[in-house]
Amino acid sequence: MAGIYELIDHCAAPPERVRATLERSEVVWFEHCPVELPSQAELDLLRDGLPQTKSAKNISYHPESDSVPRFEAPEDIRSTVEKILRTHGQRVAEWLGRMLPQYVPDWTLGTTSFRAMEERGRDLKPRSSNERVHIDAGAYGATNGARILRFFVNIHETRERVWGTKGTFAECMRRYPELWDAANKGRPAIGLEKNFADRLFSGSVAALSRALPLARNIDSSPYDRAMRRIHNCMKESNGFRDNDADYQTIHFPPLSAWMVFTDGISHSVLTGQYALVTTVLVPLKNCQARELAPFSVLADHDAAVLEDAAER
Repeated sequence: MAGIYELIDHCAAPPERVRATLERSEVVWFEHCPVELPSQAELDLLRDGLPQTKSAKNISYHPESDSVPRFEAPEDIRSTVEKILRTHGQRVAEWLGRMLPQYVPDWTLGTTSFRAMEERGRDLKPRSSNERVHIDAGAYGATNGARILRFFVNIHETRERVWGTKGTFAECMRRYPELWDAANKGRPAIGLEKNFADRLFSGSVAALSRALPLARNIDSSPYDRAMRRIHNCMKESNGFRDNDADYQTIHFPPLSAWMVFTDGISHSVLTGQYALVTTVLVPLKNCQARELAPFSVLADHDAAVLEDAAER
């Protein structure tokens, strides 16, 4: 029987509590968004004034290129939307920097996106569907174990945004052996260290990205490939998808905000329209509870496999 995840308002929470909650892969929710939102006119444009094209369904501002790629619209609308998303991303980053300064060194500011579509019933392929429970992986180039921190705002004026979850990454890996089979790719251990070919490829991508900033998104690592296999298995495995013993729903009210390490908690979007989403990659070295991070969960598994093999 599905339960309901109880949200706790963190508007007055001290930074140390916010940080501890995040690193346990729990949701940090704010009844009132702590970041200044776009003006009413700007919100009205996002909700009601965009052209009805496929490219307007999910619009992402990329700070590394200072652009909104693949968004088809008249130039005045395009430039306004780019400014709205750039400004919102900067406000989120500034607020995070004040609230959680420990995360700032060497962090990577990712995209700020506007999610325009109703999530329910999009009729997408399993790997592309947000309606299926998953962990975030593989869409940001090589994280190399960095945590994927995302700050969400439900900017719909009257409707909730509803998530589903089957628990944290560690809990899912413990309950569903098929996820380990996917991560290992048929081998005893995953192998998280980059080999010569990985290092050569990453070096080439880094050089290319100096001229083409978006090229960094093609980089990869053994860790990121393992996480992507887990992500795909969660979305495609009947055994994982159909087992609702640990399933809960999370209801985010209109105009509320929340942030979470989305690599650390399984989640789906069951229903909802109009959301702003800002992504930041936080180096694992900046986290206090590094042992709870997905990289550590996978590394501990590999260490146990190697220790067991050595004892035989």
